[in-house]
Amino acid sequence: MRAVMYRDFGQRPELVEVDPPACPPRGAVVRVRATGLCRSDWHGWMGHDDVIALPHVPGHEFAGEVAELGGEVAEASGWRVGDRVTAPFICACGRCDECRSGNEQVCEQQRQPGFTHWGSFAEYVVVDEAELNLIRLPDSLGFVEAASLGCRFATAYRAIIARGRLQPGEQVAVHGCGGVGLSAIMIAVAAGVPVFGVDVSEAALAAAAELGAVPIQGGDGAAERIREASGGGVDLSVDAYGSPETAFASVRSLRTRGRHVQIGLMLADHAVAAMPMDAVIAGELEILGSHGMAAHEYPDLLGAVASEAFRPIELVGRRIGLDDVPEALAAMGRAGGGGSGMTVVEL
Repeated sequence: MRAVMYRDFGQRPELVEVDPPACPPRGAVVRVRATGLCRSDWHGWMGHDDVIALPHVPGHEFAGEVAELGGEVAEASGWRVGDRVTAPFICACGRCDECRSGNEQVCEQQRQPGFTHWGSFAEYVVVDEAELNLIRLPDSLGFVEAASLGCRFATAYRAIIARGRLQPGEQVAVHGCGGVGLSAIMIAVAAGVPVFGVDVSEAALAAAAELGAVPIQGGDGAAERIREASGGGVDLSVDAYGSPETAFASVRSLRTRGRHVQIGLMLADHAVAAMPMDAVIAGELEILGSHGMAAHEYPDLLGAVASEAFRPIELVGRRIGLDDVPEALAAMGRAGGGGSGMTVVEL
């Protein structure tokens, strides 16, 4: 099969021919039809994730068709070759304490395509524990739209609705208006609340404004600008970019008893970041993490997309081929190189 592979961290990836993956007894092999290009893939390529073994094929936001089922996948599960599917970027084991409590998104034995094993920048990808982790796509949902849900839209949905506990009449700030940030903005705007989109890129701010957010210039003074525009601070603030500066600004932009949700990855030199703990204590602020979404939570999201409560397809900024991935991945490390919105690879 064709796949995009890198042999060392930071070394330019190449489009190569490799053997297709073997199907695990309890898993499935999915024929990839579309896959998202995410900043998490860039972090992995740069060596910021210690679970990656070289050489490696990245990619973790995908949709496609079941090509093969493992011999231990029960016929009663209803899965068949040819079914249209996606999967969460965290594939749970189904047996650990967290899985048994319904929190598969923090599974203690989780597998992640594109990180713990070869991913979806290839014609075929493995999904472990198929009965638990495969998600059936509605007939009305195309592969590109399903891939755009990926880790970004699903992560944003859970961050805003479940972890952020957004309520009517509240105000929201989203720091970083890339794929996951614009997803968060779309979800919050659909809830009918005022939303502020924060970024240093004029193109990203324009995309946020088009979705209905009030654009706020990022960088120095961003928190003060949000507090002024919101009349004293927002109730819910999300760092969708992931840096010490954006995380700090997100917390500082909160009003009393506000909630900060961190969804932008904080890795390598950014893993430990300063926080305004004086404000956290005095204002009884909450600092929350949000890590993907479990497969059993997807039906609500898919139902909302099918009813057009959200239109994540509008967040797809460009579509590229598999041979364009090496340059697109490298560009994410250059200022403004990631562009605004999502990039989806069609196979």
